[in-house]
Amino acid sequence: MKTISILIFAFQLLLGQNILIPMDQSQNDHLKAYGITYYALTKNVNVEWLLNYRGGAFLVDDYPFIAHQCRIRGVTTENVNALEVLSIYESIEQNNMEIVILEKAPKIAIYTPPGKQPWDDAVTLALTYAEVPYKTIWDPEVFSGGLGDIDWLHLHHEDFTGQYGKFYRNYRNASWYIRQKLDFERMAMELGFSSVHEEKKAIAQTIKHYVGQGGFLFAMCSATDSYDIALAEEGIDGAQSVFDGTPISPNLQNKLDFSKTFAFTDFTVITDPMVYEYSDIDFPPSNNPVTHGADADYFSLFEFSAKYDPVPAMLTQNHVGIVKGFMGQTTGFHKSKIKKHIVIMGEDPASDQVKYLHGNFGKGAFAFLGGHDPEDYQHFVGDPPTDLSLHRNSPGYRLILNNVLFPAAKKKERKT
Repeated sequence: MKTISILIFAFQLLLGQNILIPMDQSQNDHLKAYGITYYALTKNVNVEWLLNYRGGAFLVDDYPFIAHQCRIRGVTTENVNALEVLSIYESIEQNNMEIVILEKAPKIAIYTPPGKQPWDDAVTLALTYAEVPYKTIWDPEVFSGGLGDIDWLHLHHEDFTGQYGKFYRNYRNASWYIRQKLDFERMAMELGFSSVHEEKKAIAQTIKHYVGQGGFLFAMCSATDSYDIALAEEGIDGAQSVFDGTPISPNLQNKLDFSKTFAFTDFTVITDPMVYEYSDIDFPPSNNPVTHGADADYFSLFEFSAKYDPVPAMLTQNHVGIVKGFMGQTTGFHKSKIKKHIVIMGEDPASDQVKYLHGNFGKGAFAFLGGHDPEDYQHFVGDPPTDLSLHRNSPGYRLILNNVLFPAAKKKERKT
């Protein structure tokens, strides 16, 4: 009987008991793979994120409903038995790799104005394509406690300085610009503020409190620098009269309080409404862009210690180490304007541009990624939407989706 029991145990070890979702070059659809992982979490199935193993692979128990979803979504999988899993664990233990347990499907919200076209925002495109559910939230909901149950908040390409994206020079007579200005002014008044810039700065403070209490914030493009500028301008007027009917505060630059910002410091604001730029944080600047062309613009991801720096390691998981650059109203961040404690995760080593950064605030954390759309090099107002089915292995979009899973993570405890 003992011999039979041993044989049965050995047979069970050889059976396929886990699903490995590789995230290296063998993966057919990297973006949908994140959606599968999120789907498993919604079914109360824990997922192991294997940092730096095969591009940041996912390992999950072999449930038929998960295998079925992988097939219909076109996600590459491999069946692995218990012996193969032990071999994977051994490889992870001996190399710059780590296991992070994903336990809970994060509740996701996108801060975005009503009626905004979904293709105007790369994160909205990524979540929709990956089939990750989210809700949208706007100023009235933010002020009424709508962030209370949110684990992950993305800021649409919003202007928190109350200058309407600094589109004044080129679009001030456009119907959409006039309508947006009226809508924002009406909303500010209804919420009890005398100007849009005051209302937006109050929103920035509310979001700051959300992060401090344990929330995770992800922002791209102009939502990055304009957010920090709004924090630095608390209590002062940085919007010219064409925006709010009143002049800017005297000696504005010297009144900026950089101690209140998340990531940036010692920057100079640009208050001229005819200049399409917020400050000297942006690099290269939007008002004097340096375009190398899509074929010559790249940034490098840092390789972090997965065992000792699991957070930036999670946020940089990819199947490549060099990612195609992409422009935006805020394309990147000037290295000299970044606070010393901020973790730089991606940069152009040939210039002073930082593309991707991460930091902590209070009990929470944030990540900023420069640029508008990882697969639309130079996005313009009115451009058609990006079809992610043509970019299902996009390294740039993977950076976005790494952030989505971050709030679900718990580092696996080591046995001593």
